[in-house]
Amino acid sequence: MTPALEVEDLWFSYPDGTEVLKGVDFHIHPGERVALLGPNAAGKTTLVLHLNGILTPDRGRVTVAGSPAVDENWKEIRRRTGLVFQDSDDQLFMPTVRQDVAFGPANYGLSGDELERRVSVALSAVGMAEVADRAPHHLSGGERRRVAVATVLSMQPEILVLDEPTSNLDPASRRELVDILLDLGITLLVVTHDLPYALELCPRSLLMDGGRIVADGPTAELLSDRQLLAAHRLELPFGFDPAFTRRS
Repeated sequence: MTPALEVEDLWFSYPDGTEVLKGVDFHIHPGERVALLGPNAAGKTTLVLHLNGILTPDRGRVTVAGSPAVDENWKEIRRRTGLVFQDSDDQLFMPTVRQDVAFGPANYGLSGDELERRVSVALSAVGMAEVADRAPHHLSGGERRRVAVATVLSMQPEILVLDEPTSNLDPASRRELVDILLDLGITLLVVTHDLPYALELCPRSLLMDGGRIVADGPTAELLSDRQLLAAHRLELPFGFDPAFTRRS
């Protein structure tokens, strides 16, 4: 099976010489839901920014659905790899929700009834069809996060990458978002510090630290390894038992 996403021996340093990625290797198969865990400064966000060309590696390779992420493929790679930023305001900048969700496919040449259909389907998928004509800045934080997801879904991506999707969300909004993501049936890579959320949403997790993938396995097993978590500055909430989850 061709991986939905494959990262091979990825290295990257910032212009000041700081080496952030140090030979990152992993792959994700179509339909998998995978969490990317790790402490601050592990390199998680830097890695994510390589998946649709915001950053390019010093060496190594990113492949999306069999297509290498190189200059001639970037337009299609960016369509296939939908990135939802941690701050929804980085993605919502148009006067109305409808215009925000239409922005991506319109820039790819879609128009008329097909564009309207894309917008309607994407907003319905996140339960936000009724706010299509509202201004994004009038929505709650949870609603803006769901609209940000819709702006990516309107591009019909093959993999959805979310950077800290639960940040600044209240418990009800977190619950609504996990229900939406589980219903999408799309390949997911979820960057998160929220370990219970990772367990509920993602059967598999990658643990990243020091610019490398240091563990890869079932989320429940990784979160049950207290020594592993402590070695990489991760902690479960007090009283949380990773042996129990109501989802699969």
